[in-house]
Amino acid sequence: MAVGLEGLEGLVLETILSKLEPMAVTTVACVSTRLRAAASDDSLWRHFCARDLGLDAPLDPDGNPCPSFKETYRIWFRSFGRYPVPLVKRAKQCWVSIKSWMAVNYPEAHDTLRKGASEAKIKWAEQSLGVKLPIPTRVMFRFCDGQQTMSEDPFEGKRLASLGIIGGYEFYDHYVNVHLLPLKQIVAYTKTFSRMLGFPTRSNYIILAASYYSGKYFFLNCADGQLYVGTKNLMTDREMLPCVPQELINPMLNASNHMPQDAFLLWLEEHSRRLHSGVIRIRGSDPFRSISLYPELPPLCSVAVTNGVQVRASAVFVPELSDLNREEEKCYYYSYSIRMSLLPEGCMLGGVYFPSCQLQSRHWIIHCNDVVVSDVHGEAVIGKFPLLFPDKEEFVYESCAPLPGAPGSVEGFFSFVPGRLRKPEGKQFDVKVAPFVLEEPGYIF
Repeated sequence: MAVGLEGLEGLVLETILSKLEPMAVTTVACVSTRLRAAASDDSLWRHFCARDLGLDAPLDPDGNPCPSFKETYRIWFRSFGRYPVPLVKRAKQCWVSIKSWMAVNYPEAHDTLRKGASEAKIKWAEQSLGVKLPIPTRVMFRFCDGQQTMSEDPFEGKRLASLGIIGGYEFYDHYVNVHLLPLKQIVAYTKTFSRMLGFPTRSNYIILAASYYSGKYFFLNCADGQLYVGTKNLMTDREMLPCVPQELINPMLNASNHMPQDAFLLWLEEHSRRLHSGVIRIRGSDPFRSISLYPELPPLCSVAVTNGVQVRASAVFVPELSDLNREEEKCYYYSYSIRMSLLPEGCMLGGVYFPSCQLQSRHWIIHCNDVVVSDVHGEAVIGKFPLLFPDKEEFVYESCAPLPGAPGSVEGFFSFVPGRLRKPEGKQFDVKVAPFVLEEPGYIF
């Protein structure tokens, strides 16, 4: 074939070479001076870098500039040649997506992301724990070795503890913020937890992510490629729940599967999708901002407006407080977030405008499997009577709801008075809280 290429015109030759694999092009280059020149053209290697690696600039895996696209491809092949090219491209795109969002929206967390681990470092971790990481997880760590969020300085440690790139939630005295662990911490944490949980010396489970506040731990099973999260019974019964739909997982590379995917890769891809779509967002103010896992968009977040008062509501599953061991007394634990605000047009009641209104009481109806399990009336919310004005920030509060099963839902209303409670300017009115779902999700974060 290579000899037959000699007589082709330039554009035709370029087109044919661009359809080949890079290794075949290097073979063609050995045939003649003319083919060597055509095979060395940097526009050809620009095409290969874009097609195979998703690169639009000559950069090495650490982001450093390279002298040419051909040299770029050579460096990438030397670093990742043992892995399927489509998987390398997919893992790279996943990290680029996450890092680009962090750089714009959450730069303080972006700065905690470590450079990729070397093959030697990954091998050390595997040997230390007696496991073989799934291929997709290995590739993901080649691009980013978790987060650097530990410090001996107390104030700096407190600041870093809120910067987990997975995020979390807070209600009452329960605060979760999940970090991706670097390999060094993975080894240390896994050894500690293996002793505490009574795992065999060479267990397939390793800890990949954790919250430094209220305990929440994610374990990768290196044998089946699934990611698990511990429940309330983790320490006593080793109870864990899968975090990714099982049918999507195929961690092994075989003759018919050129794109293995384990739960870690799928989990981070889904997390990136939620970040970019705005389903989850940043909350708080400097220096303690964090990613909130309470959904912000429908259908996971309900929205209702009554007389100018808008109420948004959503919930997250709280696995670390859930108790699913007991057949007759299971406990699915949820935390919900309520955001209420007065729209710019103010409070409109019977055609009359009021510049403010204040909450007086609440009424919640909680369903589990279409059965009412709780019907609650009470004054205030978390002991507060929020006073709403137009164009002010939402009043936000979080609470929790244990259920004996799943799925469930919450709905109800808040009672408001126009003006202030101590000086009402009109009759009390009810503000609807549209139903929002309580369910064990396919992806658990």
